[in-house]
Parts: sequence; C-alpha cells; structure tokens
Amino acid sequence: MLLSIGDELVLGQTVDTNTAWLAARLARLGIRTLEHRTIDDDLDAIAAAIRASAERCALLIITGGLGPTDDDLTRPALAKAMGVGLVIDPASLHALERFFKERGRPMPERNRVQAEHPQTSAMIPNTCGTAPGIDATLGRCRVFVTPGVPREMVAMYEKSIEPAIREAGGSGRTILTTKVNTFGSGESDIAERLGPLMARDRNPVVGTTVSDGIVSVRVRAEFEDLAHAQRELDATAAEVEAIVAPLAFGRDDTSLQQTLIRMLTERGLTIATAESCTGGLIAGMLTDVPGSSAAMLGGWVTYANAMKSGQLGVDDALLQAHGAVSAPVVRAMAQGAVERSGADLAVSTSGVAGPGGGTATKPVGTVWMGLAWREDGAIHTDARVAHFPGDRDAVRDRSAKCALQLLRLHLLGEDLGQVRWAKPPTT
Repeated sequence: MLLSIGDELVLGQTVDTNTAWLAARLARLGIRTLEHRTIDDDLDAIAAAIRASAERCALLIITGGLGPTDDDLTRPALAKAMGVGLVIDPASLHALERFFKERGRPMPERNRVQAEHPQTSAMIPNTCGTAPGIDATLGRCRVFVTPGVPREMVAMYEKSIEPAIREAGGSGRTILTTKVNTFGSGESDIAERLGPLMARDRNPVVGTTVSDGIVSVRVRAEFEDLAHAQRELDATAAEVEAIVAPLAFGRDDTSLQQTLIRMLTERGLTIATAESCTGGLIAGMLTDVPGSSAAMLGGWVTYANAMKSGQLGVDDALLQAHGAVSAPVVRAMAQGAVERSGADLAVSTSGVAGPGGGTATKPVGTVWMGLAWREDGAIHTDARVAHFPGDRDAVRDRSAKCALQLLRLHLLGEDLGQVRWAKPPTT
C-alpha cells in the first residue's frame, strides 16, 4: 500500500505524483498496489492509517511529513503506530550538520528532529536533501518512509528501497504494463473492437481509459519470468494496435504531436498552421516537441476575418458567402499557409468554441478543419467538420487533436473519415 501525507495534497493544492511513480516501479517487481491513500497532517489520523495499512499488506511505503516543521508528523505517527518512542540517530544528525556546514550555514535547531526515528527502526540516507528516510517493521509489514519531495523520494527508492525489496525476495513475479493511445473514436467503440481481448480472465489483461479525448488501451502482463512477460506484453500491444488501426498513434506517454513531428521529419516534410478558434494551440502542441524545428516552419492566428484575408489571402467573397466557419474558408486558410510559408503541408481551423456565438446552423462546438498539401506541382486541399461537446477549453483541445490526427491519417494515406467526428462537406 502507498500512503501520501500532507494537507496540501488533501486540499488539492499540490498534485501527488509520487504514488503513480511508485506504483509503476513496484509493478515491475511483480508487486501490485492494493490502495493509494492521502492523509492530512494529523498525528492520530496518520498513525491510524499506518496501523490499518500494516494489517492489510506486507509492504507499506509512506511519502511526506519528514520535514523539520510542526506539521511534519510522520515520524511521531509511525512511532505511535509501532508503540515505541523516538530516538536520535547520531549518524543522521552528523549528516545533517555536515549538509548545512558545506553550505556555509549553521543548522537550525528545529532540523534536529529530522535525525529522529522510532526505536527498532533504521534510517535511510538522503543523498539529495536533509530528511533521512525510515525503514521499519510493524507486525508482518515492512514499512519504508521517504520525503515527499519527488526528487528525493525517487533517489531514496532507487538507491535504498528497491534494493531492499529485491533482497527480501520481491514477489517472485513480474508485472509489466503499457498502453496504446488512440484518438478519433469513443471508448465504447474501441472496447467493442477489442472484443475477446478484454476478457477479465485473460493474461495479459486489457482495459481502456479515456482522458481529454484520448482513449488509451491499457495492457498488463503478469508472469514469473521477465522475458516471458515482455514477450506477452509486446504481442498483445501489437494485436491491439492492429485492431484499432489507424487510430492508434503511439504507446505510453507518446503524444499525437510527437508522432506527427517524427513522421514529418522522417519524410523530410515541413508544416505550417493557420488557426482561428484554436488560437495557436496546434502550433503550441507542435513546438512543444523537441526537434520540431526540423518540420515546423511557423503559423498564423487569424481570429478576425480581416486577418484571414490580409495574412492568408482568403477571398472576401468566400467569407461573405459562407462565413468564417466553413469548408471553403478553412481550405483557403490552409492553402494560404502553404503558399506563404513555403511548407509542404498546412492545417487550419475555424469554429465556434463557445460559450456564445453559436447559431441554429452552426451551434457551439462546430469546428471546421482544413488540410493543404503540395502534390504534382499543385496545392490540394480537403476539409472536415466536427461537432465537439464540452466547454470552450474542451472544444479547442479536441479540435487541435482532431486536426493533428487528420494530418497524420493523410500522411498514412488513410481515409480521414475513420475519425468519427470528421465529416466531409455536404455540398
């Protein structure tokens, strides 16, 4: 089990990234985390959580509450749960004094508490901070305590805790995970395509999650042998990719923009952007990718019609006849971006992100996306329309991702209609 300590975590002022990192690292050792709990800075509550957790599991890792201030209560709470007192560890106290001396500062008296630990427990050295960790046993449960600072927690886990777990024999199993990321269809549709792969008695286990429009297919392989687990994981992930193709764009933390920049760079192609409702979001996504300058030339944010005409050469007659949110206009915007930038391809957007501005024929969430590309000495264009639900931020985010996915499918020579929301013009 994993316990995170701190009022700032309970109140949502700080996002707890430690538990996700620890759970993933423990899984590699074949250890499944039963529960993540977050406790506020209350001595009795922390002690009760430690006792309850120790009764349920053989391994408990606690992060946070090892600082020198009055609200850092993990040390006394652990001692209370163990039914022992706190003692000073001379080696840890010496290390603290040396830490401050090397920085030319006297050690504040309150920092002495960081050298305290429950009787019968041991201290874990902190190689990049002041607070040592604690290694204790409570009943049948091994308890490790680390600082809440992610950098210090990671160093302590890698240098001391994981080796100790391995030495104790671990679980005798290996758990490996990956996820296949998709965009362009709903979670239920993806699950239906996967069919028997999602049977709960299967190993590897396959499941789905969705976040910000990205449907991820999670794969978990659990076997005794690492090589066996890796083979099964890779085989199942490849099967998933084949089933949901071409909507799958990458594994694990790979983003749409990373995949697109890689494809463009490998092909020696360049891109420009012409955005209205997305306000530069697409350009921002692309330039977030390291090395994107090899493919991304630049872009325009043409919110006003005058900018669409003056900067991208969109004919005023098109704007008058069809309105800014239309297929002819996004085609002209993308074509103008290709012509004026010298890029090989361009993507454009124009829509009604809301909350106001919608009409009966173009309600809030209506977004047109245009593509333009050079081929056989000419510039060709295409346009698709989508109707995205949600608030302004959601509409803009989905629009940007949809435009990137359409461009990716175009590069693959795939039918753009495979993106569920991307409808071609009706006239």
